[in-house]
Amino acid sequence: MLLVAEWGPHLLSLENEDGSEVQSMTLATNKPAELGRIKPHLREKLVQIEPQKIVQIAGMALADPDVITLHFGESDVPTAEFINKAAYDALQNGHTFYTHRRGIPELRDSLARHMTGLYGVPIDSDRVTVTPSAMQALMLTMMGILEEDDNIVVIGPIWPNAVAAVPFAGGVPRVVNLRNGNDGWSLDLDELFDACDERTRGIFINSPANPTGWTVTQEQQQSILEFARANGLWIIADEIYTRIVYDRPVAPSFLEICEPEDPVIVLGSFSKSWAMTGWRLGWMTTPSSLGSFLENLIEYSSSGTATFIQHAGVTAVEDGEPFVASMIERCRTGREIVGRHLAALPRVRYQEPNAAFYAFFQIDGMDDSLEFAKELVRTAKVSVAPGSAFGPAGEGWLRLCFARSAESLEVAMERLSKSLS
Repeated sequence: MLLVAEWGPHLLSLENEDGSEVQSMTLATNKPAELGRIKPHLREKLVQIEPQKIVQIAGMALADPDVITLHFGESDVPTAEFINKAAYDALQNGHTFYTHRRGIPELRDSLARHMTGLYGVPIDSDRVTVTPSAMQALMLTMMGILEEDDNIVVIGPIWPNAVAAVPFAGGVPRVVNLRNGNDGWSLDLDELFDACDERTRGIFINSPANPTGWTVTQEQQQSILEFARANGLWIIADEIYTRIVYDRPVAPSFLEICEPEDPVIVLGSFSKSWAMTGWRLGWMTTPSSLGSFLENLIEYSSSGTATFIQHAGVTAVEDGEPFVASMIERCRTGREIVGRHLAALPRVRYQEPNAAFYAFFQIDGMDDSLEFAKELVRTAKVSVAPGSAFGPAGEGWLRLCFARSAESLEVAMERLSKSLS
């Protein structure tokens, strides 16, 4: 019987049970002599992903307590006490063990009823999978549908994490940008469809959109769905801002028009409407036939979502409608405050969004939004997201989140107005 006596970066020795050496092998290396070791491999596609620019601004802002932070996509409202209490009660009741990989039945049932009520079509709980954040749901989706060098067509400008998820799974993102004109942001469907080829596996569409606030129409959704059906493509619909709309009760959803087994994956999140960004709780609505496939992906990635957090999610969905309504009104007020200040600035080009909670505005003469945003942190003591974080089409623009208290927004906008006037 042979035993491994030594295993190191460069040498493997084998010996008999009595200790006598039988064989040793020097492993071939191309190590630099001055280092004396092999440099471990890092995946090239991931090395090439540039650092997230919003995080660069966050690092500066969080280090200065005088800065009013408008760079992140979250409200300044803490999670409601009734949701916190549900998590506490779940902990006290021992909900701290492994559980169903796709989510506890209570939460999946609750979400199915919630979406059925929102969209007026029956959504079965077999189509619902709970994930530790909508970002995790997106990563699972990309891992599940992409082979190496397949591509996903993405509608931009777009939250940078959505684009970065594609190379994480070995794919290539192809961005088709919205057009901006006098009537706001618009999507050219011909341009979107022309970007698809034989290696395209899906179309990623965020609506209502971050950062622009653009919302796809039901007619456009129908055209995209018919195109996906005809070409064997997935639609990955990020609809996490579906409740944050100002001209209707809820934004158009693919769930309103698709059949249960259509190639549609809709992502949802507790972060925005229920002010639960730090809880990392999301879900995905898919064809029920993907259930066992997703369960396997979850087992080998996160092994599921924390049980006590899921119980808090049930309470948020079941009892949280008044809170969601108050969040929408808070955002509506913030939108008015920001719009009033920006309208008075000659250098600024801005169109008020009908959804989401961002002001995305263009600054005349600004050609480096990252450096400009850094300077605003240093001098105006306000942090905003650089437009270039959302892709090359965002250069020259800035994004700020107006899901804040009226008082803090008034102060922040007065500071920004002095820097931008």
